[in-house]
Amino acid sequence: MNMNREDLYYVLFEQQKDFYDGSYVPREIIPEVLSLLKLNLPLIITGVRRAGKSTLLKLVREKLQLTTKECLYINFNDERLINFSIEDFQKILDFLTEHKYKENCVLFIDEIQEVSHWEKWVDRIKEHHSLLITGSNSKLLSKEISTILTGRSVNLGLYPFSFREYLTFHKMGTTNINIDLKLQAKIRQMFLDYLTLGGIPQVIVNNEDRILLEIYENILYRDIIKRFNRNLEKPIKEMSLYLLSNISKEVSIRSLSKLLGVSNLSTVKSILENFEKSFLFFSVSKFDYSLKKQIQNPHKIYCIDNGFVTKGGFQFSENKGRLLENLIFLELKRRNLDIYYFSGKRECDFVIRDKAKISQVIQICFNLNEENKERELSGLKEAMDKFKLKEGLIITANQDEVFKDLGIKILPAWKWLLQK
Repeated sequence: MNMNREDLYYVLFEQQKDFYDGSYVPREIIPEVLSLLKLNLPLIITGVRRAGKSTLLKLVREKLQLTTKECLYINFNDERLINFSIEDFQKILDFLTEHKYKENCVLFIDEIQEVSHWEKWVDRIKEHHSLLITGSNSKLLSKEISTILTGRSVNLGLYPFSFREYLTFHKMGTTNINIDLKLQAKIRQMFLDYLTLGGIPQVIVNNEDRILLEIYENILYRDIIKRFNRNLEKPIKEMSLYLLSNISKEVSIRSLSKLLGVSNLSTVKSILENFEKSFLFFSVSKFDYSLKKQIQNPHKIYCIDNGFVTKGGFQFSENKGRLLENLIFLELKRRNLDIYYFSGKRECDFVIRDKAKISQVIQICFNLNEENKERELSGLKEAMDKFKLKEGLIITANQDEVFKDLGIKILPAWKWLLQK
């Protein structure tokens, strides 16, 4: 079904008004976006719904100081474009011509996964326009799309607010943090708030955590449930609740199959894959030099935002240790690191691979005390010995010390999160 030309033009006019409204929290990813745009290749930015992708496009437009005829914004998440099809893409180009847009104007295209075959249109026009594209499904990163775009596109991930961005929103500077004890106390308190609230921009800006469940349901139904038969709605919701309530724990396809009462392992695997494609959950492999063993071993599951965990998980707020681990995982992802977990006689939460070798090992412990000290230290030390590393790191809520004889440093999470 095609769209009426007049209706499409009206929506485009209306969307331009919204694109020039408001003031926004600056995002740390902006310099990288601007740098990649200079490559003159389609730039695809992916991330969970409500991570701030639309706002990012506005921030880029501001930084580039583009006028109304130098760029066009198109948001395919607009219900008025529900009947938009591949045949309507030409009408967008006609709109540019008829309304005298600059010949090589920049196209900001939001939530493009809502339209089928978009990549063919992008491939046709990419030589004539700078393209900044956002989407909420990792299918946008697939080899299939890269092939259609003749291998010529750049991908970038956007996450909810980092702790640094959270502080920026609250106008909290960190310039004198090493000497200003009063500032440190304020930042420690803000860190505890951030730990449970998470970083979804809309939630932070509106100071309303009830929005979290609405966003979560939107992701669940629009990005996951709609891809399966209706009779799988209940198992999908149960799996999501289970994962939220068991964040940072090991899970396997077989154990999830038994839990959900879904005997078809490929169906369970497909559901889990769709959780990951929508960026709601991530899985981390146990490190092994054998790729086959990595695939076969249980994976640890993490969530895109702590707010979803505290609001959607069952009695989760009690376990701040696992919330802290989830938070640190997200920051490691923001830093674009290759993350695994280690399990030998003891366990180490994160091992970071740099090319062919492990470069860093990190243990997470909310509060290191006499009861858990031996377990946490020995797990980290075992990983350090295994990978021949002289240094290891333990991240806690608020402890700061060094065990020089072991080569182990303990840092408060808020301090580690603010490191560049």
